Amino acid sequence: MNKVDLWVVDNTLKTLESNPAHIDNVGKVAINLSGITLGDEMALHKIAQRMQSTTVPAEKICFEITETTAVTNLNAAKHFISTLRDIGCSFALDDFGAGMSSFTYLKNLDVDYVKIDGSFVRNIVHDPIDHATVTAINNIAHSMGKQTVAEFVVDNATAEVLRKLKVDYGQGFALDKPKPLAHRVQWRVKLASA
Repeated sequence: MNKVDLWVVDNTLKTLESNPAHIDNVGKVAINLSGITLGDEMALHKIAQRMQSTTVPAEKICFEITETTAVTNLNAAKHFISTLRDIGCSFALDDFGAGMSSFTYLKNLDVDYVKIDGSFVRNIVHDPIDHATVTAINNIAHSMGKQTVAEFVVDNATAEVLRKLKVDYGQGFALDKPKPLAHRVQWRVKLASA
């Protein structure tokens, strides 16, 4: 799995490097990492080297790690995060809220974004407990200086509730369908040349 992760990092950077005009239009590019990579010192070294050798600004790259993966080996996760944050990359804690001691881990992991687990978001319009849970996660994350991303934004009503709660970002089919990075780069280039 770590070889797949390294391939994804390398090819994402190659795509961005070959389309420098697109880099200015990209806020962040999120790259999911597996638990195996998170605990692999050699993979960390290779990713750090690749980030230091690219023309892509490190602040454009956000690595996503799941909460359960991070807490399995908290020390390795902290080391991995701090090494790449020192280069300028950011981190998102994915599927937040699924674990039993989530807020304890949030205090101990120096991540930039908290991705609120979709199991709380998908029914937020109709379920007062989900609404209260998302509100609490969002407020606590903001109090720690972290930005929030709501997963599973499935319709406009959900998006509107999240806007009212001041969740920073959303992810889901109601906002946009997933597209390959190369497609987005080509689309931007076509718009710019039209």
